Amino acid sequence: MTNKYIYITLLAVLGFKAEAHGQEMRSAPRLVVSIAIDQLRSDYLEAFLPLYSDNGFKKLLGEGTVYQSASYPFLPIDRASATASLNTGVTPYYNKIVGERWLDRKTLRPVYCVDDAHHKGVLTDEGSSPEQMSTSTISDELKVATGGRAIIFAISPFRDAAILSAGHAGDGALWIDDKTGQWCSSQYYLSSFPLWAQAFNNLQSPTRNIQNVTWEPVNDLVGNFAYFMQTGLQSPFKHTFKGDNRFAQYKTSALVNEDVTTLALQCVASSGMGNDRVTDMLCLTYYAGGFDHKPMTECQMELQDTYVRLDLEIAQLIKQFELRFGKENVMFVLTSTGYCEEETVDYQKYRIPSGTFYLSRTANLMNMYFGAIWGQAAYVESYYKNQIYLNHQLLETKKISLGEATSRAQEFLAMMSGVRNVYTSLQLMTDNNEHLQRVRNGFNAERCGDVVIETAPGWQLLNEDTQEKQLTRASFVPFPIIIYGAGVKAERITTPVTTDRIAPTVARAIRIRAPNACSSEPLF
Repeated sequence: MTNKYIYITLLAVLGFKAEAHGQEMRSAPRLVVSIAIDQLRSDYLEAFLPLYSDNGFKKLLGEGTVYQSASYPFLPIDRASATASLNTGVTPYYNKIVGERWLDRKTLRPVYCVDDAHHKGVLTDEGSSPEQMSTSTISDELKVATGGRAIIFAISPFRDAAILSAGHAGDGALWIDDKTGQWCSSQYYLSSFPLWAQAFNNLQSPTRNIQNVTWEPVNDLVGNFAYFMQTGLQSPFKHTFKGDNRFAQYKTSALVNEDVTTLALQCVASSGMGNDRVTDMLCLTYYAGGFDHKPMTECQMELQDTYVRLDLEIAQLIKQFELRFGKENVMFVLTSTGYCEEETVDYQKYRIPSGTFYLSRTANLMNMYFGAIWGQAAYVESYYKNQIYLNHQLLETKKISLGEATSRAQEFLAMMSGVRNVYTSLQLMTDNNEHLQRVRNGFNAERCGDVVIETAPGWQLLNEDTQEKQLTRASFVPFPIIIYGAGVKAERITTPVTTDRIAPTVARAIRIRAPNACSSEPLF
């Protein structure tokens, strides 16, 4: 009898261990679909919920793990810096992508984040590569871990998002050329354009159909009733795409998202993605911003239609990939780029405190201030956005330390109207004050100025030379992180999380190393 009990106990223990072992050793998904939706907002997402199908956003929100309160751990944020951070798992302080553009210290001219004359374009005259990004991405590590066998493609309407998502080791990055309306790429990835992508260009690219395309509401309910502002009945919109800017304008319409989905499905079907046990990765960027970069108040119905059409595209992706591979073999990771293009507001009209900070005038005054101390010279070498670049060579010649110069600049600027904070490069590199953390994380000494100016909320920073305006708002953009499929359980988590934890989460799920500069903890 004793032996019988021992035997039963051993079977129970071994069975438990086998079950636990099976959970730990669940096979990695065959395909990871990383979806970044440019300017997606939770408040808009929830406002249009009555208009969605059951198989798109509602499925993700109901059956996925949803982190309701996500944010980027740095400032400022734009599409390029957000995309780079999502894929590297680190901030611009480490990956060096501080924005779509920054000032080159050698030429004192703005450069685009993925411009590279050494790698010519494929079906475009723009040379591009990811070489400005200084750390590895999650897709790079997947290539390394699989000995190059993993298939990795990135598809986006926008060049920066496509290239920064594909990373250094991807098989291809595809985007729409603003001039021709064709899907294109870079010789960095492809010596020739894939036949399946060329076939798509021949039949369905914007350049083939733009003359006959009209953007109207997807149905009468979407086109006649405004859900977000509760303004009730509205007149439906109707847009066509004409002129030299027609393709760039098309890329900010809801219609471009259908192109992304169709090309993505063709890519997976034609490239062999997901056909074996080696995990592959597809990075997609959709658009959810204002039409033609207009503020929401001017394109409320268009924005509503964009979200409803996005829901249909997400539903199509889920349906097709689950049919092809099975729900357990596909992992979807969806989030936002975490910013919104700020609309220009005339605060003075409503007697709200505001003003204009003149960058060029300030630089000239600073030169005069420095001249009174050290003698007349061009101490300010240049200025860009909210940053001032000092003449390092002149300071060295005059034996003036950069620390002293930036400290005096900080004192001088702090006395000016409309200035809320002034940060120096040395301060951002050496000070571990947690209140400076997000500003520091968005700073990189090689790509940013010596002095960073933060104007007061409501104030507008104006570069008189270029007439570029930048409105300061401290508004929070709410957005979620949603992970669905591949055995992920349905759960809603309200604890705030940061987006740099997405890359290590995906790495853990597919059993590879996180990107080489990423030290963030996985979400689960």
